[in-house]
Amino acid sequence: MPRTEQVGLTPRQVQNFIDNGFVKIENAFGTDLARRCRDELWADIGLSPDEPENWTQPVVRVGSKASPPFIEAANAPPLHKAYDQLAGAGRWLAPTGLGTFPIRFPSPKSPGDDGWHVDMSFGTAHADFMEWRANVKSSGRALLMLFLFSDVGADDAPTRIRKGSHATIARELLPYGETGATLRQLASENWTSTKDCEIELATGAAGSVYLCHPFLVHAAQPHRGKRPRFMAQPPLLPKGEFDPALPPSPVQIAIRRACGLAL
Repeated sequence: MPRTEQVGLTPRQVQNFIDNGFVKIENAFGTDLARRCRDELWADIGLSPDEPENWTQPVVRVGSKASPPFIEAANAPPLHKAYDQLAGAGRWLAPTGLGTFPIRFPSPKSPGDDGWHVDMSFGTAHADFMEWRANVKSSGRALLMLFLFSDVGADDAPTRIRKGSHATIARELLPYGETGATLRQLASENWTSTKDCEIELATGAAGSVYLCHPFLVHAAQPHRGKRPRFMAQPPLLPKGEFDPALPPSPVQIAIRRACGLAL
């Protein structure tokens, strides 16, 4: 099916990103490209789409992929335009690959990784991942991204998103300053501060991409459908720290508004 390229995000979409913490771009890359990426991932995990009897685990993970199909998907023109619009023109690094890939299979077993969380942005290579940090400036991460490489319906383990939760997390990070808070500190109350947020499911056709605020609270869930779900959840990396001399990006506007700071 031919891809209808989106020229850029509309002003309403940008405002929805500020308000809700995410925006969905349909047809960000082509379905044939999505299939090529799936074929590589099937080969990586040594399983076949035609042999469901061998799908014995609820989730199989693949690390970063830097082969041409994945680089092409990550740098599709509609996405480059949206990166500029949300993170600031020229303030992000073009992705050199994608990852990681939690490939989810239909299973009655618990996946064991379906808790609510925020992706952390910086830490040390030897630290417990619970000691990784995020700060109110979102150092080390310009966006959280969800790339759909298969069709994802409501039963196909779509990522759960707490709409507007990025604002709560921004306020919680503010007292920690540039040092930031660890995942352990943020999770100490089991994310109850965002429990009343409306939940959105990251569903869509293969080739869809969700661009999310770095502070968005999200979670995996069990797969109750019939076909495996292929998705990547990479960060968009910033070129550097946010520059206060430049006009604030929508990512920054959302943080400042949540914290009651001047825009």
